[in-house]
Amino acid sequence: MALIINTAACKWYPVYTQPRAEKKAYQALINKGVETYLPLQRQRKQWSDRKKWVEEPFIKSYLFVHIAEHEKTEVLMTKGIARFIYFSGEVAAMPDRQIDDLKLIMAAPYELEITEENLQPGEKVMIKAGPLKGMIGEMISYKSQKQLMMRLENLGCSIIVNVATSIIDRF
Repeated sequence: MALIINTAACKWYPVYTQPRAEKKAYQALINKGVETYLPLQRQRKQWSDRKKWVEEPFIKSYLFVHIAEHEKTEVLMTKGIARFIYFSGEVAAMPDRQIDDLKLIMAAPYELEITEENLQPGEKVMIKAGPLKGMIGEMISYKSQKQLMMRLENLGCSIIVNVATSIIDRF
């Protein structure tokens, strides 16, 4: 008899991992059959004897699981997982749209930066062209440049993307 999973009952939850255990925890969850998302960014690392391109977690010590309420214990029993993230005393759930936007940003050919600075909200804008078309964010001024910010409210951080002002409109 096949196990039928009601995906409507599943939500995305941010999970905090042990330090530098994101990839191992991700693989352990995948092996358990848990739908998991680990945003990775390609970076050039330099050692004393060489340089190399590596895939690094974009948000250190975080990954995202798409599970039903009753699967939380199984996730916590996975090697490398430290805890769920709490927001206002409850396990934080993230809207599907926010995870979809994060996946879209990670797939786009833009230089990304993550910041935990509490940047002041600005004017809401929508991207009207390119791979991020339809994404809504806030226009900010950061380090003397105009950039688009996507705020991940339940994580307390923001993603900053450089986009041409010619492809954005007021929302």
